[in-house]
Amino acid sequence: MSTLESDGLSVTYASDRTGAPDLRLIHFNDVYHIESGSAEPIGGASRFQSLVNYYRSDPRFTGQPDVLTFFSGDAFNPSLESTVTKGRHMVPFLNKTGIDVACVGNHDLDFGVAQFRHLSSQCHFPWLLANVLDPALGVDVPIANCGKMSLLTSNGIKIGVIGLGEREWLGTINSLPPDLIYKSAAATAKELAPQLREQGAELIVVVSHQREPNDNKLAQNLTSGLVDIILGGHDHYYAHTVVNGTHVLRSGTDFKQLSYIEAFRKPGAGAGWDFNIIRRDVMRSIPEDPATVAMVDRLTSSLQAKLEKPVGYTVSPLDGRFSTVRQRESNLGNFVCDLMRYYYGADCAMMAGGTIRGDQIYPPGILRLKDLLNCFPFEDPVVLIRLPGQALLDALENGVSQLPALEGRFTQVSNISFGFKLDAPSGSRITFARVGGQPIDLEREYVVATRGYMARGKDGFSSLLVKSEGGDVEELVCEENGVLISTILRQYFLSLKVLGKWRRWSPSLRRHWGLVHRGLHTGGWLKPPSAVPSPVMEKAPAHRLGVRPPLQRTGRDAYYYGRFPQEIEPTQVATNGTNSDAMDSDSDENPEILTSPRPTRNYVTCTAKSSADEEHRMKLARRVVRKWMRHAGLEPSVLNTMDGEGEFIPPWTSGISPRLEGRIVIE
Repeated sequence: MSTLESDGLSVTYASDRTGAPDLRLIHFNDVYHIESGSAEPIGGASRFQSLVNYYRSDPRFTGQPDVLTFFSGDAFNPSLESTVTKGRHMVPFLNKTGIDVACVGNHDLDFGVAQFRHLSSQCHFPWLLANVLDPALGVDVPIANCGKMSLLTSNGIKIGVIGLGEREWLGTINSLPPDLIYKSAAATAKELAPQLREQGAELIVVVSHQREPNDNKLAQNLTSGLVDIILGGHDHYYAHTVVNGTHVLRSGTDFKQLSYIEAFRKPGAGAGWDFNIIRRDVMRSIPEDPATVAMVDRLTSSLQAKLEKPVGYTVSPLDGRFSTVRQRESNLGNFVCDLMRYYYGADCAMMAGGTIRGDQIYPPGILRLKDLLNCFPFEDPVVLIRLPGQALLDALENGVSQLPALEGRFTQVSNISFGFKLDAPSGSRITFARVGGQPIDLEREYVVATRGYMARGKDGFSSLLVKSEGGDVEELVCEENGVLISTILRQYFLSLKVLGKWRRWSPSLRRHWGLVHRGLHTGGWLKPPSAVPSPVMEKAPAHRLGVRPPLQRTGRDAYYYGRFPQEIEPTQVATNGTNSDAMDSDSDENPEILTSPRPTRNYVTCTAKSSADEEHRMKLARRVVRKWMRHAGLEPSVLNTMDGEGEFIPPWTSGISPRLEGRIVIE
């Protein structure tokens, strides 16, 4: 028995039917990363394609119906590659899987409707979304001119397909046309399914992009037999239920799973369908499809040098798992929120946990640009707003309102502490909330750094809605002038001169980052090379700049217009000293990542494939360390200390060490 036939296979649902089916289907949803991961099921487009090819053309299925492939949305964002391609790179991969019909997902619209229309026009299959209408396009016309339904044929049988989305995710998209009309998913299905039956459809399929409870609710609200199977997306897990006689299925995420479905007519005209549903996990043992491997290589090779650039070093593991950042305090969330706060000189900062997209623990060691962009792929900048304490408290309530669901609205915070009761009613779960150690004054105004996404009221943050979007909140730094989180992080590490210097480092940047460092690092979050991690550290004091300072005269007829107070430039930032241009690692010309006075192999850009095991990656990291030690003129005896196992702090850099501080208390 081959690995394609058996590995990662499990039976999700079995009827008593055997033999050749009347129809064969493949379903998958929510795919973002084309490369394989490190933990089983490792996924990856190339192994996924091998499984699709197996069900499509393996001799075992000779004489059986051609397989139909259904996709339930979310491919064009968020991912590392999409930050560069705006989703364009996914089109050939989706086409190669042989999709017959797809439902639009919320992230497919992240780069705007116009970009989605451009991408969908290059797809070899229709995109459906029947219940989100744009009146600007005409009466009863779906958003982006998508279709409402489709009629497929296999084995002489007509299959009707309806595409449906949920109301909730419309509020999470950065840019949508005005005046959209949302129609109930159940009402839409009740309207369209009979039309498909009249056209001869024997099997009715809904491809949806909804949370599982909404798919179950849809099945419950439909007359039994109106829809035969709901193939859902939006949730990033595998699940199957039968509700009111209708099968409801979602098939995992990220090229890590697919469902293979065999459909059998029940005896008697119009009696319905029996299904055998097989789950396939995409395991390492499954061979890679060579043509897809070549596609992945072509895409990644042009970006690899830039993305593999080392930008910083962490002494502590950084917890970016969804299970952490969407329901409790995270040290990575603390660090990024603190950086946002000090970068903008705010009273406090808050960030939806869904901003952190890495879904992993970043181990101690080198942080690459790839890590930053993969973890923070969204393109809305950090903004600065002024709002009353009541609005801030309402935002915190919204953040915990959907627990225990792992919703992205759960807030990570800086200079804010709060507690909540999970068993309290939604909207009244917060038990205490403080800013700078003091209870929130409901009448006082606070200056808050947050994402532009939240300041537009997305994910239920209506209390943060700014005036330019129809709300009441004052904007101090709007989206047009804001800076991306990933950019702030890159500037932060460059300002430390950890792995090189910024070629065009100006006095104003040095002044600004000097203030940021002195606020951010007071509590020991930055570890100098000689430091030993300590389990107990004092919390960094609060730093607030609630109002813009007055203009300061710096000379005759000259004024300092910066938002931060002018200071004498520090002679040293953190523990870094100065670097020469020979150590430049970031510039507009994008020079060789690690320059050297003599030709040497670049072990950063010449990395192994992402599927390499952890030991191989650690060897590459040690080689990077050795190279930088040569630049620093260190003795070979120091290099020898790298040959053993265990953690170390390189003598050529400082490392960040954020920690949990009890900012968020579950009572």
